[in-house]
Amino acid sequence: MIHPDRATVLDAAGRELSPTSIEKARRLVAAGRATLVSESPLVVRLHYAVDLPPMPEPAEERPVGEGKTILLHVCCAPCSTYTVERLRELSFAVTGFWYNPNIHPWSKHERRRESLVRYASEIGLPMIWTEGYDMPLFLRAVSGHERFGERCEICYRMRLERTAQVAAERGFDVITTTLLISPHQNQGLIRQIGETVAVEHGVEFFFENFRRGWARRGHLAREHDLYQQRYCGCIYSEWEAGQR
Repeated sequence: MIHPDRATVLDAAGRELSPTSIEKARRLVAAGRATLVSESPLVVRLHYAVDLPPMPEPAEERPVGEGKTILLHVCCAPCSTYTVERLRELSFAVTGFWYNPNIHPWSKHERRRESLVRYASEIGLPMIWTEGYDMPLFLRAVSGHERFGERCEICYRMRLERTAQVAAERGFDVITTTLLISPHQNQGLIRQIGETVAVEHGVEFFFENFRRGWARRGHLAREHDLYQQRYCGCIYSEWEAGQR
């Protein structure tokens, strides 16, 4: 490396040492302890080799999920495919969590759940299942806020709040959600709500842009013959999908 206001110093083996001042380099040459290699820029070579300490090995970067348990809110089996695969790549110990009171009607809720039961069994994914069907609670919460975006924020909060609560009760380190894989969801808002409820319950929220795995999701969903609902889940999204 060239230092305009310093002299480059090489040892007898040609290895670059720490630069020195111009004056000191010239004194070394004058004293016969070094040879002038170049005048501009000034480079001198010592007449002896220097024992250099070995370069430290770069610290091995630990996977972000190593030693951590994560509770993954799952909205449906297809969206869990790439998401679980990716979290396992990051060395998280993954457990799925089912809580989706927005899904309408009951028959669709059960079809999604049954598809996830089968897929979780196929890939060895432990699951925590919320009993019952809180659809009336969801409808009361979004009453007066049925517009797209408004109702979605309420829906995200309901599901992530329950996920954080269960994670804290059962000793999980981290939470996240398969909602982050969908290009139809507000990823920024999901992250904001997830981080807020995680702090409130003393856990972490893990964010990654899972959308990069959307094509992989589609491939795995077809490979495992998973049920894929053609609307987000709630009665309002069903109506909007029909209008489109």
